[in-house]
Amino acid sequence: MPSLASKLEVLGATCAFDISAPVREIRKSLYQSGTLGMRLESPVRSRVELLDKTAECCIYPTVTGGVSGRKTKPIFKALLSNACSYSCKYCFTHCTRQKVTFTPEEYARIYAQFVQQGKVTGVFISSGILKGDPDYTTELMLKAVSLIRGKYNFEGYVHFKCLPGVSYDLLREAALLANRISVNLEAPSADRLALIAEEKDFQRDLITRQEWIRDLIFKGAFDSGHTTQFVVGASGESDEEILSRVDWEYKHVGLHRAYYSGFTPLKGTPLEHQPETPAVREHQLYMADFLLRQYRIPFQEFRQIFTKTGLLPKGDPKLHLAREFFDPHETIDVNEAPHDLLIRVPGIGLRTAQKILTMREQHQLIKNARQLHEIGVNLGKSLPFLSIQRHRQQSLDVYF
Repeated sequence: MPSLASKLEVLGATCAFDISAPVREIRKSLYQSGTLGMRLESPVRSRVELLDKTAECCIYPTVTGGVSGRKTKPIFKALLSNACSYSCKYCFTHCTRQKVTFTPEEYARIYAQFVQQGKVTGVFISSGILKGDPDYTTELMLKAVSLIRGKYNFEGYVHFKCLPGVSYDLLREAALLANRISVNLEAPSADRLALIAEEKDFQRDLITRQEWIRDLIFKGAFDSGHTTQFVVGASGESDEEILSRVDWEYKHVGLHRAYYSGFTPLKGTPLEHQPETPAVREHQLYMADFLLRQYRIPFQEFRQIFTKTGLLPKGDPKLHLAREFFDPHETIDVNEAPHDLLIRVPGIGLRTAQKILTMREQHQLIKNARQLHEIGVNLGKSLPFLSIQRHRQQSLDVYF
């Protein structure tokens, strides 16, 4: 019978293989260590005094908040169980020999000790699917969270991962207990998902659950939003497929945001010989997603910049979009342009655009490039698109 400390070391480490892990390098290092990552030094390793002995676990920094006022919270993240009846082709369960499971009481007690020792301010709970039954597993997860909320009187952040195929009543119960729920699509379509996770039905097990969450939010039962993630590159999908799906998600199921986890091949899995997804692709998807979500740039505009293979072009997507959006023979006057035009200029973000408008309202016109630099505008990117007091700053030829 494994000790509580040994369970924590395994389940805290293997949770980084879950595609909700914040950093791809974590998952890669865990496997390469040969001991499921017990020698891993990032993101943050933390010790906690348990009843049986001192144990170590990774604490994950999670960013919360909007464009302004963003905060980082230390999050406890451990699987309830790393045993799973499903056989997703990219998943760590193919190559982890030691299968262990927390009882709900153990999970809640460990988390409470992390809180009491000032290590964390929130929890992310997920699990492999036990006995082939997402409802059975979800009931165990819910019991753990109920103990955290009730017995240990924790009112902080709880992120609950919805298992594919879970019933409506259990999902609703999770919504009442959690601050955030995630339903991981993993792939952008039914055909793509079938290539890497054949037990999951894209529409029935995943999209329908997202629609349930949307309806719960509408009814006022849940107000903190839901997220999803994609294993980028695992199913051979293009960036165009992913962003098309994400655009649909923002519009039709009220998605709060999407996360992108570059595929990393693991020895012992069916995809062990498939190439690793470059980190730059993951980064570009985040940039494009931000333009969709925060700048509200229509997805149809992105279709103008995808390569023939459906990938985002090298470099900043905002710059590529601007080249298509603006007339190369015209510029916009920084003292006259409305907000929706200012934010389309590379080098001018949401906050700097607002600063320009605030200065304008206070009758403080921009007279030179130095003033733009002082409020945070990236001059190297923005000047070719701008005129100041009707004088063009730089030729757009540098970008065309």
